[in-house]
Amino acid sequence: MDVSSLTLDQLMKNQTAEVAELNSTGADRRRLMDLGILPGTRIEVEMRSPLGDPTAYRVRGSVIALRRQQAKNIVIRLLPKEQ
Repeated sequence: MDVSSLTLDQLMKNQTAEVAELNSTGADRRRLMDLGILPGTRIEVEMRSPLGDPTAYRVRGSVIALRRQQAKNIVIRLLPKEQ
């Protein structure tokens, strides 16, 4: 992971990112891919639960919830804010 890369659990509200890499394997990786989380996919934080876990993300027009441990396995690149 290069220095400018973050993991999805570090993404803040009002930030948009692009999935760079999935660092999970097996059934966990397949679930993420089935949810549409693939390299190149845009993703943003929709809502955090009161204790911060899970977090709801907007992916390909749908809202999905991921636990922090799952989000730590998704490497992202921040995208510039849209005007």
